[in-house]
Amino acid sequence: MSPDELIYLGVLAVSVPTGFLFRYLSPAVKQATALVLGLTVIVTTCRIHALHSLCTVLGTWLIIKFSWRTAPSLSLGWTFLYLLFFRLVPWFGLPPPSPFANAIQLLLTLKMVSLANEVHSYHAAKKKDVSTFSKSSEIGQLSHEPSLYDVISYSYCYIGIMTGPFFRYRTFADWLVQPDALSLPGKEPCLQRLKMVPVYGVLFLSANSFFPLSYIRTEDFLEHNYFFRLFYMVVIFFVFRMRFYAAWCGAEAGCISAGLGCYPQGALSRPGGGPTVQYSHDPGAQVDYDFKTIQNIDCYNTDFCVKVRHGMHYWNMTVQWWLRHYIYPNAPFRAYALRAGWTMLVSAYWHGLHAGYYLSFLTIPLCIAAETSMEVSVRSRLGPGGQRAFDWVHWFLKMRAYDYMCMGFVLLKASDTLNYWSSIYFIIHVIALLCLAIGRVVGGASRGTKGRKEGEWAAKGEELVADKTE
Repeated sequence: MSPDELIYLGVLAVSVPTGFLFRYLSPAVKQATALVLGLTVIVTTCRIHALHSLCTVLGTWLIIKFSWRTAPSLSLGWTFLYLLFFRLVPWFGLPPPSPFANAIQLLLTLKMVSLANEVHSYHAAKKKDVSTFSKSSEIGQLSHEPSLYDVISYSYCYIGIMTGPFFRYRTFADWLVQPDALSLPGKEPCLQRLKMVPVYGVLFLSANSFFPLSYIRTEDFLEHNYFFRLFYMVVIFFVFRMRFYAAWCGAEAGCISAGLGCYPQGALSRPGGGPTVQYSHDPGAQVDYDFKTIQNIDCYNTDFCVKVRHGMHYWNMTVQWWLRHYIYPNAPFRAYALRAGWTMLVSAYWHGLHAGYYLSFLTIPLCIAAETSMEVSVRSRLGPGGQRAFDWVHWFLKMRAYDYMCMGFVLLKASDTLNYWSSIYFIIHVIALLCLAIGRVVGGASRGTKGRKEGEWAAKGEELVADKTE
């Protein structure tokens, strides 16, 4: 493991037992202590680069104070423009930020955009309440506009400060005032989330030692036969998954130990967003709780779901919620395919400026279109047995598609990504285009059939977006 990875591991390891201590604190002490710990982590790991996060926070707060009406769009523009400056600081003669500063900046960008939207919703609902003389019943509505201290406390809360998951300001505010935090579940769900972390860690270290990423960039790699080159991307994505499975499960355990994101099951919480319905229980009745609000990964379904679009739903779940609520609805296009492509483009930009991100993320809409084409034109015509066989093939190709796209994500450079993809003859792009062609031929047998299929295609397409909010 690299020194940076060891520091990440240390932060995660300390956050889990520390979280249980927060259950004994009053709201004011909890808020202050979480802020101090977060600032300690940032200053220790980022040093002078911590100023980037402070500029982002203060800029967003000023935008909110200046005009809550335009805060959502202005905060998005401000944070994303600052991301550009943050990544290009060497051009201005400044030292390049550390990986820790980058991780903090990414999560802070999500938080600030979400905060601006939450404040906007609060004022809009308040204005509506005054005009209609009624009280807003919107789920997750803020009860007041956060002060500067509240904004800084939320921004620098130690929980998930470098690893995530993303959580809204409302989730943070609910955590501060949790009634009887000691009675909420903690130890059992925390251990449940941690039990597979050692396994993921061992698998990551073992596979990474035998199949290093750097080997792909050597001349020797190209001398191996086609199937070895194809197999290598399978192992690389396996290493990639094990690394994030371990990190995100550990990060979720840190949230669980502190009680962050703990809501009654009846509230039907969603990752990132929190409760979706108003929930109240009878006095004295037993209440079951969950931590779905801070769930960032569903390891089993990531591996074994059938479709490319569902794979997105189970991976980095809180960020998917953020994209669904703050980027997709505001895309400058109306057609689903263009809006999905826009969302993937924004996601790539949020991750970084490396061309590999864009090559990978912009391959996703093509794969989704291909699987939708085959589902509508081929699977719908098969019997139960044929559909089961189709789903197995679909799952296999889904995993290979993610293997393929992962290479751009880890190789980063356009030249390295395209060199690898060309070494396996751009197989996923070829298969996707072939599936689209088959779908057009089979599904376009008649004009009436074609019209019906196109309608089903649109419905299937919207399913991608709906899936992200489930």
